[in-house]
Amino acid sequence: MEILKAVYQHPLLSESDFQQIANAHELMEVPRGTLLLKEGKIANEYYVLQSGVARAYVYDYNNDEISTEFFTEGEIVISTASLFQRIPSPENIQTVTDCVMLKIEFGAFQALFSTIPAYVDWGRLWFTSQLFAIKQRSLDMVQETATNRYLKLLKAKPQIIQNVPLKQIASYLGVTDTSLSRIRKEVATYPAG
Repeated sequence: MEILKAVYQHPLLSESDFQQIANAHELMEVPRGTLLLKEGKIANEYYVLQSGVARAYVYDYNNDEISTEFFTEGEIVISTASLFQRIPSPENIQTVTDCVMLKIEFGAFQALFSTIPAYVDWGRLWFTSQLFAIKQRSLDMVQETATNRYLKLLKAKPQIIQNVPLKQIASYLGVTDTSLSRIRKEVATYPAG
């Protein structure tokens, strides 16, 4: 379970701590298009994505789908507010491709959290990194051009560009499908490297 070791990497986690964490996860093969969490429901688990792509999305005031997050290999697929505050999710979470995931139920997570002190510290660090990422995305939406946002996404998560429908990527970047097509053509003319 190398993917779990990469996700739960923390210097204070012992091998036996890690074994407990790994044992709390259930391996799942999830077909493309599966709704993992529906808006309005309370999340009762999160997933470590071993392979594939998933996304979170909401419906805007025109009832159009807007992608709010993409999850790729080695990331945690989660609705943090719903899971930890025990409130209805504001987002839907769905697999974009066939996925292999490791699921952990909320109760198992809570048990680990109360028995493994290093897991608590890992959780704090993970939340901090997520907060920084969300803040950076907010800044990028107002400070970066759409082309630069696309290039950042291309660099950070190239599998999204290869596997996700154009419309979903465009909504995530805050542009129209037509604008994204133009950006992709423009970027394709850039010199390699």
